[in-house]
Amino acid sequence: MSEAARIQLLSPRLANQIAAGEVVERPASVAKELLENSLDSGARRIEVDVEQGGVKLLKVRDDGSGIAAEDLPLALERHATSKIRDLEDLERVMSMGFRGEALASISSVSRLTLTSRTADAEQAWQVETEGRDMQPRVQPAAHPVGTSVEVRDLFFNTPARRKFLRAEKTEFDHLQEVIRRLALARFDVAFHLRHNGKSVLALHEASDAASQARRVASVCGPAFLEQALPIEIERNGLHLWGWVGLPTFSRSQADLQYFYVNGRMVRDKLVAHAVRQAYRDVLFNGRHPTFVLFLELDPALVDVNVHPTKHEVRFRDSRMVHDFLYGTLHRALGEVRPEDQLAAPAAVAEIVRPTGPAAGEFGPQGEIGLAATVLETPSAAPAWRGTGSGYQAPRPASSGVPAGESAGVYREYFSPLANTTPTPLPDDQGDIPPLGYALAQLKGVYVLAENRHGLVLVDMHAAHERITYERLKVAMASEGLSGQPLLVPESLAVSEREADCAEEHAEWFRRLGFELQRLGPETLAVRQIPALLKQAEANRLVQDVLADLMEYGTSDRIQAHLNELLATMACHGAVRANRRLTVPEMNALLRDMEHTERSGQCNHGRPTWTQLGMDDLDKLFLRGR
Repeated sequence: MSEAARIQLLSPRLANQIAAGEVVERPASVAKELLENSLDSGARRIEVDVEQGGVKLLKVRDDGSGIAAEDLPLALERHATSKIRDLEDLERVMSMGFRGEALASISSVSRLTLTSRTADAEQAWQVETEGRDMQPRVQPAAHPVGTSVEVRDLFFNTPARRKFLRAEKTEFDHLQEVIRRLALARFDVAFHLRHNGKSVLALHEASDAASQARRVASVCGPAFLEQALPIEIERNGLHLWGWVGLPTFSRSQADLQYFYVNGRMVRDKLVAHAVRQAYRDVLFNGRHPTFVLFLELDPALVDVNVHPTKHEVRFRDSRMVHDFLYGTLHRALGEVRPEDQLAAPAAVAEIVRPTGPAAGEFGPQGEIGLAATVLETPSAAPAWRGTGSGYQAPRPASSGVPAGESAGVYREYFSPLANTTPTPLPDDQGDIPPLGYALAQLKGVYVLAENRHGLVLVDMHAAHERITYERLKVAMASEGLSGQPLLVPESLAVSEREADCAEEHAEWFRRLGFELQRLGPETLAVRQIPALLKQAEANRLVQDVLADLMEYGTSDRIQAHLNELLATMACHGAVRANRRLTVPEMNALLRDMEHTERSGQCNHGRPTWTQLGMDDLDKLFLRGR
């Protein structure tokens, strides 16, 4: 056997450079490791100085506990750390770092200087090392209590890896994003960032709710905070708090999503799936939600040692965590009403979010039951309801009125000879409901209404589609959809495969409120359709539901995709475009929107209404210029 084929130990230098390939990808990953060390040391102020995007110089200085002089050379060795001692510590990791590889990996591909002083030391000490020789040099230095780590000429001895670095601006953007993420995780720490001698970021310590909100606005932008809901809930040892963006504040990319587990920023597939499920029928296709969320739980219930860069975690009980996240976010989004979206951010912060079981102990398959609890238990009436201000409040779903009696075009509220004059706004502005009162209908598509802020534009089909969809979910969860027999059964020509599907899934059709009879190999008779959709065209509705059933196949898949079936049916049952509505009918639509879950978006995620305030209108006409 040749000498080259024999097994041998790698040199320390080569082993560290291989390890550096896992930990040190670019200046941003160096900053992440150094900043996490500073946070673990108890720092309350961290300063970062960067030159040329971090390639030429990256210096991190903190006021933490510091490192003893005799430990400085050891700090640069692999697998040397003060954060864990035995296996029990590894199973309950509380610190950001724990492997003891970062400094060794960084020093193997850069010129590193580490200066530190502890509170009981008379002076500071400094250790220097370069990637070539890996021999640390220790000497006294001047430094306050805390630690400074200076990393120069990153990848100077590995030119092949340096060639993969991007432009200075790109590398600095990645580095700045790392600092922003950590700044959101630790409100109690001040962060200062300078690039090429210029101050870029100055985040002061945030000790109260107002200053924390300011930091979130600094990192995510003020528009996020204005369009976000604060949530906080604790159940079964899990504590979730933070901000979730309204569905209308979605983005084309998943670039405003921050999720922390015990203060550690993670990008976890389980978390992403739970959030995606919660936003499932309120986001437009291809859009991404926004959120800043913090999950706190017993460290023993989460394994953080599953990825070299610690970006992923593994939960001991992943199903419980998934359902908790899904249920909490699903409920929070369902509680949003027009008055919440019209409120100022400070007012929104006072909204009481659900707690305990009501916050959602359901997985995705329990979504319909979750929705049912909302309309079956009406919330307390707003101050403006029932004040005699010129409209008749809609009956809640639990009032004993059959659901089908309120899903057509709101005829049960008003007689055919109802007054069609717009309701004038009362002198007392406090009596005006959030979406105001209808003024007119535009081109048979949009409803124009006036509220205390100005003009409200409503897409009547999209709004009624959401209302019908939520009612279908409630009815399906309780006892299935009640049917409305057709006075004259309608004959429907289908393919033989579709007719076989109708026979195979006859029980599902009955649960959905249909009664179908096969008259021939390619002919069906529609004898009954759902009462909630009595205004829909029976033949087209059955054809679309048949298409969905054939796509979903087995009954198990049908159950999993039941919401898609109900959404298809709701689209048929909604008020069609170019349908002329009276003013009372338009007002009834507005009132239903105000107490229906997720009424701000249709089933496809499109907005159902928008507000044009007086300031917006004045800008259009250049008033006050």
